[in-house]
Amino acid sequence: MVPLETAFGRKRAINQDACNKDFSCVEGFCPSFVTVHGAEPRRGRRPELEASLAPVPEPELPEVGSGYSILIAGIGGTGVVTVSNLLGMAAHLEHRGVSVLDQTGLAQKFGAVSSHVRIVPRPGSTHSVRIPAGMADVLLGCDIAVAASGESLAGVDAAASAAVVNTHQDMPAEFIRDRDLRFPEASLRQTLAGAVREGGAHFVDATRLARRLLGDTTATNVLLLGFAWQQGLVPLSRQALQRAIELNGVAVEMNLQAFEWGRRAAADPRALEQVLDEARGREAPPRTLDELIDHRARFLGDYQDRRYAERYRDTVRRAADGEAAVSGEPGPLAEAVARSLSQLMAIKDEYEVARLYTDGRFAARLAEEFEGGARLEFHLAPPLLSRPDPATGRPRKRRFGGWMLWVFRGLAPLRRIRGTFVDPFGWTAERRMEREILRAYEARLERMLPRLTPGNLALATELLALPQEIRGFGPVKAQAVARISAREAELEARFAANGGSPAGGGHERTAA
Repeated sequence: MVPLETAFGRKRAINQDACNKDFSCVEGFCPSFVTVHGAEPRRGRRPELEASLAPVPEPELPEVGSGYSILIAGIGGTGVVTVSNLLGMAAHLEHRGVSVLDQTGLAQKFGAVSSHVRIVPRPGSTHSVRIPAGMADVLLGCDIAVAASGESLAGVDAAASAAVVNTHQDMPAEFIRDRDLRFPEASLRQTLAGAVREGGAHFVDATRLARRLLGDTTATNVLLLGFAWQQGLVPLSRQALQRAIELNGVAVEMNLQAFEWGRRAAADPRALEQVLDEARGREAPPRTLDELIDHRARFLGDYQDRRYAERYRDTVRRAADGEAAVSGEPGPLAEAVARSLSQLMAIKDEYEVARLYTDGRFAARLAEEFEGGARLEFHLAPPLLSRPDPATGRPRKRRFGGWMLWVFRGLAPLRRIRGTFVDPFGWTAERRMEREILRAYEARLERMLPRLTPGNLALATELLALPQEIRGFGPVKAQAVARISAREAELEARFAANGGSPAGGGHERTAA
């Protein structure tokens, strides 16, 4: 699993290129709702994007001089050795002397590896295959964490070296257990920028570009090589590198395209990003409180109806006014309410799953990411049909064929009856719990707003942001509710002691 930052916050996604395909996730109680059979990830040239971008100018290449050293640092199994071999072959084709030292150790898959590439004017003039400390002209960081390690940084010089680094976040194993784990990208960037010459650090999310442009992250490191070449940091001709790719004989067309896309990313990154955003129709994440409120209100209008969205707007507006009366302007408290309330109002129930599958976006995403005939299989745990797994005690998911899309199309319009006495799903324990949590939150907010003071504003903000910790489905959600109930009670008591409302109204009375 990899983190996916969206306009609604962090989600999780499956990296199709790194997944071991044992499909064990299907057996667990997780949000892996659908399996696509009989289709392949969409790969290949994107002529509609290429046509919209200006030609890429040829860079000025560095001189080999008495010798030029490229240190490649990355993760095993991702193509680090492939890049070193391409550089070695390209140097050979230009009748240069070259040595390639690949240090893989025991890290054959997903462990740190490095390659030392030394290019000299003539064959036979190399004296050491390992780059001495501080003598690397370029650090090619195929993974930012490995590039920023002490071993990699020992090879560069703060006055003379440059670095080209892939900023993609390959999360450590702890991310499986800690969904909120934050990747230290900012500190890693700062470390790398300080380790090379001023202005010599170049950063690009090569993995994301490879996935978007080529449909395959295995092209990442070749794309990064093209980026570095366009920056004028590789002393080999484009023709030699392209010929080396051809001679390598593996995914030739894709790697040639990857090299060219890397050049485009270096030559005009803003233009490329703009074209990519337009191609996907991606919605920019909200940047201000007003944008956040508008974004969530539009979503809730689609989720339920206009009156439901106006209920949201009115509640957040009262929170913003209450905070402004205390601090002079809306701020963290209003944002906490805007995020928490929308999350509590927009539970992903049966109607919402049906709507998301049938509003056109799912079909468009399938067409964008896959090609060939696709047979869909849905993995669902309907509360009225599922039985608990004897091993885990959680509802056991059942498999349904592609015909479920017709069921979803019939179910989605019925969201108008959500929460009414004729809602067949509304009588389940989970749906009753979710409605009670929303009522308790709105009641708590109404009690707190008249009692806000500068002394308890931070406590109120923390308390009103707690529902954002409630995630997952079924028993996972119930556990999250139980987990934050004690914290709610503690914060309510402290709020009351600081001039706020009396304690009460927590989740603990609704989790049964």
